[in-house]
Amino acid sequence: MTSIGGAQMVDWNLAVATATRLVRPGPDIGREEARAVVAELRRHARASEEHVRLFTRMIPEGTEPEDTPVLVVDRAGWIKANVAGFRELLRPLLAKMESRRSGGPGGAVLGAVGGKVTGVELGMLLSFLASRVLGQYETFAPATRDLPASADGGGRLLLVAPNIVHVERELDVDPHDFRLWVALHEETHRTQFTGVPWLRDHLQGEIQTFLDETDVDPMTFLERLREAAQSLSGAGRPEGEQGESDSRSLVDIVQTPAQREVLGRLTAVMSLLEGHADFVMDGVGPEVVGSVSEIREKFQQRRAQGAGRLDQALRKLLGLDAKLRQYKDGEKFVRSVVEEVGMDGFNRVWTSPNTLPTKAEIAKPADWVARVHRKAES
Repeated sequence: MTSIGGAQMVDWNLAVATATRLVRPGPDIGREEARAVVAELRRHARASEEHVRLFTRMIPEGTEPEDTPVLVVDRAGWIKANVAGFRELLRPLLAKMESRRSGGPGGAVLGAVGGKVTGVELGMLLSFLASRVLGQYETFAPATRDLPASADGGGRLLLVAPNIVHVERELDVDPHDFRLWVALHEETHRTQFTGVPWLRDHLQGEIQTFLDETDVDPMTFLERLREAAQSLSGAGRPEGEQGESDSRSLVDIVQTPAQREVLGRLTAVMSLLEGHADFVMDGVGPEVVGSVSEIREKFQQRRAQGAGRLDQALRKLLGLDAKLRQYKDGEKFVRSVVEEVGMDGFNRVWTSPNTLPTKAEIAKPADWVARVHRKAES
């Protein structure tokens, strides 16, 4: 465990406890109905695998991709899974920050404050997110006693049952259709990583490069984490007060010139993955989800509106606005490419890291087609 001055820099157990205590209760649902929801989500996850295979044609017929577990979890289960993932992913960054503690004011402050304050603040952020995520494919998920992962130590699909029920009620859509629709999106992510063997290692390499290039002092990290946590308690800036920090997100604390290049590549990949999942869920939808058009329209409105000023501020701070843009820009890229060169032509994107779109190509799909297709055909 990374520590500063003998104290944990992040008390991960306290982060879990805090988030679990603060997270809002799920929708009112009886025990029998809850069991039925869990069973249905598991059925949809299994059915989605075949639907996505047939539509995307990413996995050759007769090929069996790596098996990854599907877990239907509650909000507390999502919190535990993500803390385990964060702990593993941030280990190099925290180790680097720990090495800078000696003689630095940031290290002294963090050594005095200890990991408990940081753990509480991280728990507050996780409690906010835990009530909003519908599903998630954890690419770098370490296996734990309660949360299995694939054999190589990474990969599991999470479906957050109470959040799915909450949103389907809020949107007033057919619950069975909505559950299948969500499962299709998350199954697409699983297919992306199980069907493209090099993708996980490529992403992991890019993320580690990003973290290795991080040049941030511990005090700055703590200040940005506290700023996010204070937003949850209403202790942030008064309404209407603007400043430089209003346009920043947590990722901005680790923005060196070298990192901007890595972040550009990561943004392009994430836009591709998220947009592809949206494209697939809507493409499969008409065949198996009768009310897909209604669900998509209502869900898009919900994405755009957020849940008020506090929610919008936190989305910006946590970088969630950027994620929403990834859905939109990535989906436009995939749709444009498929319209021009077909699904098999689009699938050239999975050939190697060199055929992934750049950030500029996400905005201009024709440039990717020209680079990957016309160059190969000339």
